Amino acid sequence: MTSAGNIREIDQFDQRILDALVADGRMSVTDLAKRVGLSNTPCQVRLKRLIEDGYILGFRAIIDVNKLGRNHVAFTEVKLSDTRENALNAFNVAVRKLREVEECHMIAGAFDYLLKIRTSDIANYRLVLGEKISSLPFVANTSTFVAMEAIKENGA
Repeated sequence: MTSAGNIREIDQFDQRILDALVADGRMSVTDLAKRVGLSNTPCQVRLKRLIEDGYILGFRAIIDVNKLGRNHVAFTEVKLSDTRENALNAFNVAVRKLREVEECHMIAGAFDYLLKIRTSDIANYRLVLGEKISSLPFVANTSTFVAMEAIKENGA
């Protein structure tokens, strides 16, 4: 296993394995080996190493959010009133608890965070913004951008 300061480089076969698993994380090792041009055993050894070295953090299902009625996406800029470490940590802990927040990124620029928020519709988004986002620790103000269409999502 490698340490954080001694990360093993990946080669073209490792990259092919990663690309194939991003496209279909449920494929068998046999199918994966065929796809990347290796036999089963070397492919399985590489896959195990990629997991152990932290290149693959896990496997998960990609959910059809439209079937769940959560197809409204808004991006919300959040400006905090305090950006000292304790304030940032308090915001981070609180925002992770909100189911509607699909992604949260700290941003270098005119605002502090960019949130991707998924709800059923604009009325529900308005409630989430007013009742949940605005009451997060140290939120000074927000600005919203509503997505009209997703062109590329979930790494696809």
